[in-house]
Amino acid sequence: MCEVMRKSVYKLIRNHNVSPVLFFLAISCCLVALGAAASVAETLDANLKTLQSVGNEGKGNPSAAVAWQEVADCKSDSIPTILSAIDGASPLSANWIRTAVDAIAGRSRKIPLEDLEVFLSDVRHDPRARRLAWELIQQRNPKRAETIISSMLDDPGVELRYDAVDRLIQKASQANEELAVNEILRKALDAARNVDQVKQITTALRKSGQIIDLQHHFGFLAGWYVAGPFDNTDGKGFATVYPPEENVDLQALYAGKGMQVLWHEFLTADPYGMVDINKAIPGPGDGLKEVVAYAFTTFTMPVGQEVEVRLGCKNAWKIWGNGSLLFERDEYHRGMRIDQYRIPFEMREGENTLLVKLCQDGQSKDWTKEWQFQLRLCDASGTPVLGSDRRPTPRHSEAEATHGELQIP
Repeated sequence: MCEVMRKSVYKLIRNHNVSPVLFFLAISCCLVALGAAASVAETLDANLKTLQSVGNEGKGNPSAAVAWQEVADCKSDSIPTILSAIDGASPLSANWIRTAVDAIAGRSRKIPLEDLEVFLSDVRHDPRARRLAWELIQQRNPKRAETIISSMLDDPGVELRYDAVDRLIQKASQANEELAVNEILRKALDAARNVDQVKQITTALRKSGQIIDLQHHFGFLAGWYVAGPFDNTDGKGFATVYPPEENVDLQALYAGKGMQVLWHEFLTADPYGMVDINKAIPGPGDGLKEVVAYAFTTFTMPVGQEVEVRLGCKNAWKIWGNGSLLFERDEYHRGMRIDQYRIPFEMREGENTLLVKLCQDGQSKDWTKEWQFQLRLCDASGTPVLGSDRRPTPRHSEAEATHGELQIP
């Protein structure tokens, strides 16, 4: 190999009448430059790893401060490489890296806009890093940034999708004809995943007589089987293993709290999928207290995939997926919101099951009466994952027919 290279070099010198001294001097300079570039890249990589390892309570901060300064002193063409370090980084580490990028961009006359656009288009990168790439493009070339964001209605990055939908909402507000407005808003609704945006769009569409199925849009599960009440005196029911936790038999008869317990169907027509156990198992006065109920449902998937179980609930709860405990929280009346809890769940092809255990305590204040939850399945962007056997959204009359089947004396 060395002999072949030697002959090639001398042939090049002879054919192009190049001075051997100058030729080898140029080669030496190139090798030095390549070595220096490699050294810079290795140093940057080491510093980024230091920033990625920053922990809570100041762990790693002294070394991170030194590494941060060296990263912040890099040239602007290093920005895409630095942004890549946000992939998989903790929020704390990502903040260190982001501020270093801000420092570089803040002192640089030019930044690599084309490389940033390539970075932004690669959805494998962390949404936080891609969002920052778009912000940098927006700062230097607002017109190009607007063109880019308008094409990101289906982006897996929640913030980028939010901005794309927001542009459509603004466009609709400037349209004059109702037909055009509704068409734009429908397109925005199809892409919207943010709850506030969905509510804003839905309100506008309903004013013009449009019918919106929010249950289907979000993917809330509306059909359940409910069993209860079981005993939760002094909160003991949370840890007590009642029969549904060992085996769900929809034909079974259980010994409940002061009565025999059966499973019965419960449908909810609530737009946001609220499963109100007080309607499923009405008690005297303001409802039952110090009790446990179970809600069970099945759904069929054409292929297996990892999803997020997103739950909203202000009571103590446990949830099982396909018989395995996914998560639990023994806490009461701390507020409730859509997608309050996000739990990973590996769904299998074919039938899947979900079992929710919902505990109600003995508090009697008005704000402690609620005994309810809402649950949906979706991907990381909030796009619903719907079972192939999903039934149409229940009508109010259909849902109400399943309420109050168990009247507790």
